[in-house]
Amino acid sequence: MCGTCGCGSEENGITILSPKELTSHHHNEEGHMHNHEHSHNHHHHEHSHDHDHHDVHHNHEHNHSNTHHHHHHKTVIDLEQDILQHNEVMAARNKGYFEAKGIFAINLVSSPGSGKTSILERTLIDLKNEKSFYVIEGDQQTLNDANRIDALDIPVIQINTGKGCHLESDMVYEAVKKLNIRDNSILMIENVGNLVCPSMFNLGENKRVVIISTTEGEDKPIKYPDMFHTSDICIINKIDLLPYLNINIEKLKTYALQVNPNLKFFEVSATTGEGMNDWYKWLKEN
Repeated sequence: MCGTCGCGSEENGITILSPKELTSHHHNEEGHMHNHEHSHNHHHHEHSHDHDHHDVHHNHEHNHSNTHHHHHHKTVIDLEQDILQHNEVMAARNKGYFEAKGIFAINLVSSPGSGKTSILERTLIDLKNEKSFYVIEGDQQTLNDANRIDALDIPVIQINTGKGCHLESDMVYEAVKKLNIRDNSILMIENVGNLVCPSMFNLGENKRVVIISTTEGEDKPIKYPDMFHTSDICIINKIDLLPYLNINIEKLKTYALQVNPNLKFFEVSATTGEGMNDWYKWLKEN
């Protein structure tokens, strides 16, 4: 939950749904109308003062010089630390559950439009007959991505975060309970498109995979270092567009390795399938 963007608001409106629940889910809250009108007549305070005291106050001098006031003490409460600690506790619970059931969980992170869902779709199409997959989709609104996965006959749950800009471990826990994942399966968690906030929130995953497209420029790793620092894998997508772009892939990798020397790279095109076999090989080996 972010102190700067306000995504910790109680107005988030988080929903966790499978596409099949959509027909029975309505956001009609007419039965839950709350009147938040406050009549200030109930809080009217009479402030009529006898101004005969006016002369008294004028004759009584108050020296408010800054030299006589040293009461500017500030107490800083680090709420972020408490929130992150709670998330870590819940993440540890997820991780223990995944380990007990032999579930390999991957947290897919990127900026919007990098091709996360396209890479996920292609991976599922090519490998679903070899491996058992389950998917959690994270977006602020809509079931669009979950519907795409559901069309592949893969069990999927959509988490809509409302005003939130990232998934958190307790959201994943609730989604996992609805998925009823079989032992020795692969869980793909597609996070909300955002290169900032998701980097701070551990979901209990085994591996974090950051996806960047060739259309985003080569300096993203040094602009958003936390995301690349906390990731294990970097997939560079849309390499089929390289002939039309002014981007140096090696420079992008160099920047990324400055932030995280242990990053492993895959250069792929979700559209043409180029480079995807190397990604599949890593996935199956892990």
